[in-house]
Amino acid sequence: MLNFAVLAGYWQGAPLQANILIALNLLGSLLLGMLVGYERAYHGRAAGMRTYGLVCMAACALTVIVGYAHYWFGGSGSPVNPDPTRVVQGIVSGIGFLCAGVIMKDGQSVNGLTTAASLWAAAAIGIMMGVGMYGAAITLALLAMLAMTIGLVVEKHLPSKDTLGVMLRFKADTAPLEADVAARVREKGYIAHLAKMSISSEDGKLVWRFPLEAMSGRAKLPRTELTRAFTTLTSLDGFSIEPIRH
Repeated sequence: MLNFAVLAGYWQGAPLQANILIALNLLGSLLLGMLVGYERAYHGRAAGMRTYGLVCMAACALTVIVGYAHYWFGGSGSPVNPDPTRVVQGIVSGIGFLCAGVIMKDGQSVNGLTTAASLWAAAAIGIMMGVGMYGAAITLALLAMLAMTIGLVVEKHLPSKDTLGVMLRFKADTAPLEADVAARVREKGYIAHLAKMSISSEDGKLVWRFPLEAMSGRAKLPRTELTRAFTTLTSLDGFSIEPIRH
């Protein structure tokens, strides 16, 4: 029978203490998630502080309530014995759909991989907060923040092979030999992966699209110099060069 005593049971004693502890967990996970998301927001990504904070807090909420199952329903307890590992499994599966939504393919480039990985990390932080591993959760948040800030600086200073996407548009009824194009870019220190080339026709003009990979990861040739490999092609009507991110 519903009465004041039953309702008061939700707001006093052990259930009230459990709610306060859960609220503190949620607040902490929200702040840690927003900390990780600040780097993405700073760089103008679609998923920013709010998204990361909500993901981390929601993961924490779903995890922490399992630990207080004996305080559910005003202290009556859960009619079943919930399994925390199944809750974690569900969170990991669910966050996978969200991460997939932020990964976008634009031409030959794939964007959003770092955002997806860091969202997954935010969910893990929330889970760790939910099970009471506060020190480990704070450590993970700081490491994720360092990986996306200092890691980016370190990555830029390490040798890496430049990868570019090339589009060549030729005059009507003309096209050079593939070997000629490959030899020209090789002189500039690049390898043309013509096996991955796509060929299309736009307004009656032949269009080639293929990736280029630098032969060396140390010396960076100015892209203005690379354009010289194409501008001397008499059959060329237009071209474009853009970086490829995988």
